[in-house]
Amino acid sequence: MSTPDPSPRAQGQGAGLAFAITAYGLWGFLPGFFLLLDPASPWEIVAFRVLMSLGFCAVLLTVTRGWRAFVGLARQWRVLGTMALAGLFIYINWQVFVLATLSGHVVEGSLGYFINPIVTVALGVIVLRERLRPLQWAAVGISLIAILVISIGYGAFPWIALILALSFGFYGFIKKRVGAQVDAISGLTLETAWLTPVAIVQLIITGATVGLSFGDAGPVHIVLMIATGVITATPLLLFAAAARRLPLVALGLTQFLAPVLQFLTGVFLLGEPMPAGRWAGFGLVWIALVILVVDMVRAAREGRRASLPAA
Repeated sequence: MSTPDPSPRAQGQGAGLAFAITAYGLWGFLPGFFLLLDPASPWEIVAFRVLMSLGFCAVLLTVTRGWRAFVGLARQWRVLGTMALAGLFIYINWQVFVLATLSGHVVEGSLGYFINPIVTVALGVIVLRERLRPLQWAAVGISLIAILVISIGYGAFPWIALILALSFGFYGFIKKRVGAQVDAISGLTLETAWLTPVAIVQLIITGATVGLSFGDAGPVHIVLMIATGVITATPLLLFAAAARRLPLVALGLTQFLAPVLQFLTGVFLLGEPMPAGRWAGFGLVWIALVILVVDMVRAAREGRRASLPAA
């Protein structure tokens, strides 16, 4: 007896899961890559991320013959405005993340991506006027307590974590909303095109103040700086492709891979301090995430049962 072929929907979700795992895995190893770019400053690195990502996207549009679709999207003012907003949020995320990595705050950066699912839930309430389920309220409340515990125990408010969580939360929200209309390559091309003037000004100011390292740190450094385009664009393209194929539950479950890898890098490879207060705060965040995951899985099962036809 032959096994029936999987449905196109199942195949699409399988591909989406592979895209999501690969994207978050690559993001998990980003701190190590940025540390290799020394002596470049965080401002120079982010400017190159923008410019090299735009160049990489232009190559992809050429190879995939996507310029006609891209021009069509670029003529729509609503799409342009939405992608400009997405570009703003991802720029904030990139700049803060690189600053955190090069200043020895990889662990706090990982905290931002741990609490990102909580931000996503909060966005549903604030923007979409959704009603939180009891377990979601519990997760949000525990996360707020965790931030307070970290602030008191570590002696500083975790601004880096919150900015990263909020910026990527809003970015993911925008990408999910336009996912059916804007393909991954065209979307990222528009975002980086909007950011190109910012990157150019940033390079000019950096060159006039602290100086640029590009071209002065050897051929390997040049290759790595150019590679920031591929390193930056690839996981974002995979994330956008995953967001178009996966339900939010599945997308939410895979996103824990990146902060776990970043946390392990900061604690065990870079030796960043983890006092008792910080461990306690992270423990509370992880408890909140477990509660959130349980709620997500239960809600998804109830939704599937409700969609089944009555016997």
